[in-house]
Amino acid sequence: MPKKAKSTEQKAGFAHPKSGQENINRREQSLNELRDSLAVRLKAGDRAAAGEFVDIYHERIYLYMRRLGHNRQTSEDLTQESFFQAWQHINQLKNGKALNSWLYRIASNVSKLHWRRHKGRESDSIEGIGIDVPEIDESGLDKVEHYEQLGRLKNAVANLPIKLGQAIVLHYMEHLTIAEAAEAAGVRQGTFKSRLNRALETLRKQVI
Repeated sequence: MPKKAKSTEQKAGFAHPKSGQENINRREQSLNELRDSLAVRLKAGDRAAAGEFVDIYHERIYLYMRRLGHNRQTSEDLTQESFFQAWQHINQLKNGKALNSWLYRIASNVSKLHWRRHKGRESDSIEGIGIDVPEIDESGLDKVEHYEQLGRLKNAVANLPIKLGQAIVLHYMEHLTIAEAAEAAGVRQGTFKSRLNRALETLRKQVI
C-alpha cells in the first residue's frame, strides 16, 4: 500500500484550526454514515469493502504511527500490518460504531509489539511525531514565534512517557472521543482521563 508519506505528514498538524472544524465535522458525519454498512460487508468477507476500509483509514493510521514516534518506513510497515491484523480478526468487530476504536486498538497493539521487539533500535531514525514545522523565510518573520511554540510543543509531546503521549495523540491529534480513545488504549475511561490530565499538566509546565 504505497503512499506519499511525506506529503501526508505535511498536511497534518497538532490541532485543527477553528476555520477547518466544519470540514472535520462533515467528514466525520460522512464516515459515521458509512461505518455500519461497511462493518457488515467487512464481516461478510467483501473484498471491495476491504479496499474501501483501507482508503478511508490508511492516512489516519499512518499518521498515528508517526505520532507515536515511528520513522516513515516503519510507520508504513506497521500501517500495513495493522490492516492485515484487522482483516484476520474481522469477526471481532462488533458493529460500525466500534470501527474507530477497534482499528486504533489493533494499531496500538501493533505499535506496542514493535517497540518491544525493537527497543532502542529505531531511536536514531525517529523523526518526531508527524508534525512538520514549515521553513521560514524573511517574509514570514512575524510567524517565527508561532512556529517556535509549535516546535516546542512537538518536542514536549514526543518526550512524554509512552502512555501519556498516546493519550494526547488519540484524543487531540486523532480526534477520537474519550470513549473511543480509552477503548483504543485498552483502558477504562477514568484511567484514560487521568492519563490525559497528567499529560496536559506536563505539557503546560514544559511549553508555557
